[in-house]
Amino acid sequence: MRLSQVILSLSVLFSLAACGEQPGEGVVVGAGGGHMTAPAAADYPRGPHNGRLLESGDFVLEMTVFETGVPPEYRVYPYLDGAPLDPAEVQLQVVVSRLGGRIDQFTFAAENDYLRGQSVLIEPHSFDVAVDAQFGGSVHSWNFESHEGRTTIARDVADAAGVAVEAAGPGVIEETIKLSGIVELLPEGRAEIRAWYPGRIVSMTKVVGDSVAAGEVIARVESAESLQTYSIPAPFAGVIAERNGAVGSVAGDAPIYVLMDPTKLHAEFFLFPRDGERIREGQAVAVNSATGDVRFDGTVEFVLFSGDGHTPVRIAHVEIPEGDTHWWPGMAIEGRVVVGSEPVPLVVRTRALQRFRDFTVVYARFGDTYEVRMLELGRQTPEWTEILGGLEPGTEYVTDNAFLIRADVEKAGAAHDH
Repeated sequence: MRLSQVILSLSVLFSLAACGEQPGEGVVVGAGGGHMTAPAAADYPRGPHNGRLLESGDFVLEMTVFETGVPPEYRVYPYLDGAPLDPAEVQLQVVVSRLGGRIDQFTFAAENDYLRGQSVLIEPHSFDVAVDAQFGGSVHSWNFESHEGRTTIARDVADAAGVAVEAAGPGVIEETIKLSGIVELLPEGRAEIRAWYPGRIVSMTKVVGDSVAAGEVIARVESAESLQTYSIPAPFAGVIAERNGAVGSVAGDAPIYVLMDPTKLHAEFFLFPRDGERIREGQAVAVNSATGDVRFDGTVEFVLFSGDGHTPVRIAHVEIPEGDTHWWPGMAIEGRVVVGSEPVPLVVRTRALQRFRDFTVVYARFGDTYEVRMLELGRQTPEWTEILGGLEPGTEYVTDNAFLIRADVEKAGAAHDH
């Protein structure tokens, strides 16, 4: 019985985990009908450490990736004639070639009963592997594929599915403060319309909700002193918000109408002590409704105290663009104020981030092939995320509809074997 068969029979006692180190490939249909390569079942021989067996006559290597309590590293167990071999008798070199042209070379040192790789095997563990081992005056070589988190989709299919990419590069990370507030009517947008002289109301032509034009007559009053009737025009165009009189009643000091101009609005944001000191006039602020359905970009006009004298709350005022009909008095709103910004060497769009196993990733594109890139994240805003590691500058990554790439990868059974 060959050694590989003996070791394989022992290895069934060990749990099988997916590694992505697959000797063969199948073809399945990707999102939108595109084709992608998918790893075949792990049908290669495995050793007692659940590693891939590489055979050359009676000389066999079992390659594993070990990462329990340490960064991922190669551990390679040598065998000769069916028995463990002193690792000090083997000289080993491994070269892994990744998408994008990166090549990592690993040297090994004997440790206990295995050869230990002297550098970290960075994620993703997706590459083409070349192994050269020297033992007993002979050189033994193997080549195999170890792919994970990878799929191939034809460019026209990806384009039709709305998959968009851009190159990762430098950007600006903005520090923001999130605020809550309300839409208020400007003082000049509200008028209490009273009789000029006390008297009997002869006519009232408008009801609540009616629109009026500037200068339009909205009431007539007969003066109690002169008994002459005079007209009361609207001071500006707007909407009747209140009607407090009726024909035949006496008009005195109380307003008979309240007129509102719904275009004269502003946003008021409440600033508490932890934020108030950092909010300044002229800072950019993104304003959106509580549901997030409508928004606009504005600037802080001025900051005032609340005015009641009992609380430290300050209020930031932001002008709402005139003519924007999406807003109304009393509407709950949210704001995000930019209080600082800093250029950073590498960013990606926040919407591009996806989950892959326990990692936050983006999907890098190389031709028609897409592959995960595990990221070390820095600061984050709703639009940009700083990248501290895991992605090379200039790499194209999927910004829109990345979930389609993720679905193809998961359909392939993105495997990771240790």
